Amino acid sequence: MTDEREQRNAVFSTGQELPDPRIPTVSTSDRVKSDFGFEIPVETVPLPSSGKTYPQSSPLHMCETVDIKAMTAKEEDILTSRAYLKKGTVITELIKSCLINKSINPLDMLTGDRNALMVAIRITGYGTEYSADIECGECSVKSLQEFNLGELGIKRLLIDPVTEGTNLFEFALPYCKQIVKFKFLSGRDEEEILSTAEKQKKLGLNFEANVTTSLMHSIISVGNIEDRAKIANFVKSMPARDSLALRNYIRENEPGMDMKQDVACPSCGHSETVSIPIGISFLWPSAS
Repeated sequence: MTDEREQRNAVFSTGQELPDPRIPTVSTSDRVKSDFGFEIPVETVPLPSSGKTYPQSSPLHMCETVDIKAMTAKEEDILTSRAYLKKGTVITELIKSCLINKSINPLDMLTGDRNALMVAIRITGYGTEYSADIECGECSVKSLQEFNLGELGIKRLLIDPVTEGTNLFEFALPYCKQIVKFKFLSGRDEEEILSTAEKQKKLGLNFEANVTTSLMHSIISVGNIEDRAKIANFVKSMPARDSLALRNYIRENEPGMDMKQDVACPSCGHSETVSIPIGISFLWPSAS
């Protein structure tokens, strides 16, 4: 029996000798520090969810912060990877590369927590200054506005889940009076939505269904019904006032970053509060 198991294990071997466990391994960052006297900075990032939505089995359970290493040229390679761009997994791979705790799966993280890490990673790589074109709400003239990412606020999770350690919340629909249980979207949901959209695009189905798609991924149950097909039918037939009320409740309570800052139009002088647009230059600013 032992010989058979050893032979089976040999099929998966690489033909290379395994490292001697008695010899300590040296990380890339340790080598850089030893050779060049430079230490890659480590930053502590607050989690908007405070870890309240993650189960006890998760390394994020009730964690208020996580540690990341500063962005390096290695992460710039990730940002320009055609394979990751095609698969829509760039952000996940970037976060995974920068996380100190490698047992954390970025796909399991709430979108708001991922956004907090993305902003922090961007700051470690290129600083707090970020420029983007903003269209004035008064005169419609576009102007380049400067934003300070270091001044962004954090939207904390202020409502309690149905059960501690779960991403599950309740809301009473005001019109049809049904009790809906919903979750905040995760990285896995984001990638699934993106993948579905790409498949529909290849099939020539360009119909926009942002509202129903988001709700179908968010809603876990309606009343006592958890059947996904029935929930999909309910979402499509949902009264608009209930749809709006639920979406507003989710948006107002979803933990994440407050991406709004005040700007003034240089053309007409109009001042307003805008949401900072996240374009390609957010994680890949021009060399100039």
